[in-house]
Amino acid sequence: MEPESLYNLLHLPGRVDQAARGTLSQGEKKKFLPPTSRKDPKLEELQKVLMEWINAELLPEHIVVRSLEEDIFDGLILHHLFQKLTGVKLDVEEIALTAASQRHKLAVVLEAAGQSLQVEEPQARWSVESIYNKDLLATLHLLVALAKCFQPDLSLPTNVEVEVIIVESTKSGLKSEMSVEQLTECGADKDQPSKDVFDELFKLAPEKVNAVKEAIVNFVNQKLDRLGLSVQNLDTQEFYLTPKSPAEMLHNVTLALELLKDEDLLNHPVSPEDIVNKDTKSTLRVLYGLFRKHKLKESTDGEPLESPN
Repeated sequence: MEPESLYNLLHLPGRVDQAARGTLSQGEKKKFLPPTSRKDPKLEELQKVLMEWINAELLPEHIVVRSLEEDIFDGLILHHLFQKLTGVKLDVEEIALTAASQRHKLAVVLEAAGQSLQVEEPQARWSVESIYNKDLLATLHLLVALAKCFQPDLSLPTNVEVEVIIVESTKSGLKSEMSVEQLTECGADKDQPSKDVFDELFKLAPEKVNAVKEAIVNFVNQKLDRLGLSVQNLDTQEFYLTPKSPAEMLHNVTLALELLKDEDLLNHPVSPEDIVNKDTKSTLRVLYGLFRKHKLKESTDGEPLESPN
């Protein structure tokens, strides 16, 4: 009996028609999505976002996904997607026609994906068997994990959870219970800082980052000239009196950031570790705060400056 037929038999937990017994071997458990869960708007939106993401990634190869269940199971699209995301070439045949070759290809792709995601099969919420059998839940778990790893800025619907039916075959017959499956995490905490202009700059106009860096470096050098100092490399150059160790550097940066925060010169939280680790976005945030404060002092009308174009 096909899973869709089984769904119609699962009206209430613990009440399963004997005709469903042939779908499971004794002791085996399976999760099924009932029709009501499949029609959940957030689940449909998650599938839509993932399909649009895959289609955008594979557009140059003229590959189009129309159904996550029907188009992903044989490993072909997963193979192309994984290679596009990682640049890793896998030693598998391009077109797998038989069930055995498709399973083999899928196994190779999932093993490589697990290594990239640092997830071993026992801990993974998907498997060769579940993906090949067009298990939508397993497929979604895999694609969400890939998206979070390789496209962290992809706007996935938050807190997507669906009711599932867990069916177990026992000596006395089939038993079922309802459960809730979490597919995506809850939204960001309200206390978490919102994105600022530099998040948008790095995301939407990365080609303009160097121009912004150059403008801020020129400003910094104008102010440091009287001290006989200059900045050549914004990402790596730092001025410390005694930079003997990373710990001392971190201490100095932490102190500097606290002073800047006390003077209300930081419009966005900055981690001292990011500065020490040469994170360009964080460095720009700090220097732009100083730049903005200086320009406000020079302004005759005191009007706040706009964010950098």
